[in-house]
Amino acid sequence: MSAPLEIDIAVEGGDWPEGLEPLAETALRAALEHSGRLLAGPAELSVLLTDDAHQKELNRQWRGKDASTNVLSFPQIAPDGPVMGLLGDISLAYETLVREAADLEKPFEDHFVHLLVHGMLHILGFDHVSENEALVMEARETDIMKLLGYPDPYDGAELI
Repeated sequence: MSAPLEIDIAVEGGDWPEGLEPLAETALRAALEHSGRLLAGPAELSVLLTDDAHQKELNRQWRGKDASTNVLSFPQIAPDGPVMGLLGDISLAYETLVREAADLEKPFEDHFVHLLVHGMLHILGFDHVSENEALVMEARETDIMKLLGYPDPYDGAELI
């Protein structure tokens, strides 16, 4: 990537472990690099690490769903537009992430990285509304996770 990507990570709730920023940046940059989309100019992305209460409020406000969710993505670029400027925002809910990781019998780190990759692909225009879209997106996520040294995130129950 020739153009710079600035990533701002804020922790505003939840019992997030220290030192997640480098892991998050690596995951997000890998998702961009292996998404099939290229930076067209300088870009920035915001990541919010929060708790279920705040995530529930965001989900209610922006999606009309009165429940927390593991990851929310708020793209600011068109799905087929240039990848530059403010790309968008990603929000993760701590308690939901921890619960899902336990339910899936996966390490916290694996699920954290997967949700960031998933969220970044949404920012870049990927979706899973239709079965075909889901297959394409899940294959891309699996490839990126393997490149990062993680197992297939969809080898167990799908929670996204």
